[in-house]
Amino acid sequence: MSAQPVNPNLAPDHVTVFIDGVEMAAPKGSMIINAADKAGIPIPRFCYHDKLSIAANCRMCLVEVEKMPKPAPACATPVMDGMKVTTRSEKALKSQRNVMEFLLVNHPLDCPICDQGGECELQDLSIGYGRSVSRFAERKRVVPDEDMGPLVATEMTRCIQCTRCVRFTAEVAGTYELGGMYRGENLQIGTYDGKPLTTELSGNVIDVCPVGALTNKVFQFKARPWELVARESLGYHDALGSNLFHHVRRGEVLRSVPRDNEAVNECWLSDRDRYAHQGLYAQDRATHPLVKDGDAWREASWDEALAKTAKILRDNGADALGVLVHPSTSNEEGALLARLADALGTGNLDHRIGQTDLSDAAVAETFEMPVADLEHAGAIVIVGANLRHELPLVNQRVRKAWTRGAKVYVVNPVDFDFTFDVAGKQIVAPSQLAAALGDAALREAVTAAGSAAIIVGALAENGPHAAAIRQAAADFANATGAKLCRIPQGANAVGLSDYGVLPTTRDSRAMLAEPRSAYVVYGIEPGLDFADTATALTALGAAQVVAFSHFACRSTKAIADVILPIGLLPEIDATLTNLDGRQQATVAGGKLPGEARAGWRVLRALGGELAADGFEFTDLAGLRDGMQMREVQPVAGQAANASGEGLEIAASVAIYRSDAVVRRCAALQSHPLNLAPRAVLHPADAETLSLAEGDTGKFGAAAGTATLPVVLSDKVARGTVWIESGHGATAPLGSGRVKAGRA
Repeated sequence: MSAQPVNPNLAPDHVTVFIDGVEMAAPKGSMIINAADKAGIPIPRFCYHDKLSIAANCRMCLVEVEKMPKPAPACATPVMDGMKVTTRSEKALKSQRNVMEFLLVNHPLDCPICDQGGECELQDLSIGYGRSVSRFAERKRVVPDEDMGPLVATEMTRCIQCTRCVRFTAEVAGTYELGGMYRGENLQIGTYDGKPLTTELSGNVIDVCPVGALTNKVFQFKARPWELVARESLGYHDALGSNLFHHVRRGEVLRSVPRDNEAVNECWLSDRDRYAHQGLYAQDRATHPLVKDGDAWREASWDEALAKTAKILRDNGADALGVLVHPSTSNEEGALLARLADALGTGNLDHRIGQTDLSDAAVAETFEMPVADLEHAGAIVIVGANLRHELPLVNQRVRKAWTRGAKVYVVNPVDFDFTFDVAGKQIVAPSQLAAALGDAALREAVTAAGSAAIIVGALAENGPHAAAIRQAAADFANATGAKLCRIPQGANAVGLSDYGVLPTTRDSRAMLAEPRSAYVVYGIEPGLDFADTATALTALGAAQVVAFSHFACRSTKAIADVILPIGLLPEIDATLTNLDGRQQATVAGGKLPGEARAGWRVLRALGGELAADGFEFTDLAGLRDGMQMREVQPVAGQAANASGEGLEIAASVAIYRSDAVVRRCAALQSHPLNLAPRAVLHPADAETLSLAEGDTGKFGAAAGTATLPVVLSDKVARGTVWIESGHGATAPLGSGRVKAGRA
């Protein structure tokens, strides 16, 4: 090859290559397969994945390169100026066919019973590159299966050792749970310790597996790909809004798979978003309007249920009415709830049901540094967040930043497990989080990094010291130049704030502490979704309550007078606004159960019953045409009382107990990350209280008392008890302080 560039007009960091006679420019250092993909020239591959490191161990991508005596792997051969590559020459095709023959030597011929059938890369390529008759007459190798947990099914005899799953757990998930054992023909892929996968991203190994070795255990043997219809949808269990497809057959959502969006979730999906569809079909799903007669419930017609609802709202309008909304409610439903509150003359409207300190009138805000840019940050500070559990794919972006040299600092009440090394950490009680952000050394390190972000999570946002921490985080960002990224507390908290689902009279905490005579409860499971469960149930139990609900659960039936069944996000057309401020659309996939209706339809019918303004539209397009963002400055709430004696509560949201749908997903409830309710104490605090590991402790707070097993860990700050919310056993504690002792 000449020392002179083939095309002197190219940028200095590019070279000219010829693939199958097509001239193209490619970046220096890139591989042949990258250039071919960019030009639309197909090269077969199994081990190569553009989000993973290069392994070059399947050799399916062998191509002929001029002046090279042997075929070269396209995935591991860098381009050079003037390089001439042929992908369909006799030598290349013969090499690819020989590789395919070796791959099929031990592969079982079980396509008819394999869940990967119809979307299998090996199956597709074997049609073009495989022989019709095998020359291999010896006994095939059989590999024992491993139990990788409730989410991933295994058939390891099908494995072709591409190592995509190994590289995914090591490089993307950061848990290093899979690897290759033995050598040569005896090579096996599996877990080192024989335990289930514990990463919150484990379902992605199904997507990267090119054969049927790793498949979806929840979906196993339920349908063939060609029977399914793909519907565009979104993850609605955290504020990232991961893009996904629901695969639907005859109105039933059978599985969820990622939909590529580089700016949001790339090509990955968290297990919570992938498997939560199982919760759509829980036994206590609300399928018919229900009306309470005395203490008994009975099914009613929509006309009767709406008439009773309208009477309750007319009899308890203005300040006597409170409207409480779940923060994953769609923009369309939120806009109509704001109109309904206006029509009824009440300013008691709020979606911030999980937050205790709103004394600064804080609302959800978009990230100042977009999620896609986090991976290029020089320093990241995580404050009051168990990031792996709150936003699994944002945690993955932070890991990418760390692999590129970023320094990560943590200020938390618990030393949570992360998938990256931490450059510095301060593990302090919740009341000290704000003060810890004033640390001079931390500020100096972040300032020197140049591009930095500070991520504020649920432990900070939902605790009794939230206002002080938010102010300290803003001061820290101003002083260091870091971008402030407060995690919205709900899948659509940003959108609901934009469309005016905010109080002008009483916030969620105040309208429960000062009980109203009637409430509208929208999409909420009352026994588990409120920050202060005891206060909420007391207020709701003494009032007339209309529940727009997805589930007719025990806690809803205990407080409601009317239950109006509404659809969940996979069953309706809707938009959500994610933490970057992206308004993303979803289309109806699953069939609404029984007589359940899309929430916007029920609200439109109720608005018509009340003859309210703003409900004259007849379809979703008409509703969207009239939707406008509303500037609402919410009223400042009362500061939470965090004083007193006892241990401070650090309450994080359990990863698979975050909302009603996830709580009803049997597969996720069986996941190793889903731990039983417990109280975790520092050993020194436990000794002071005469508590030991395994004891049953009694924890009394202002909101109530909980009896929990005691776990000791020096990862918890002194003076703190760590609990996970979302469990009935921990619901009485709320936040603040507890007095602890032996039960």
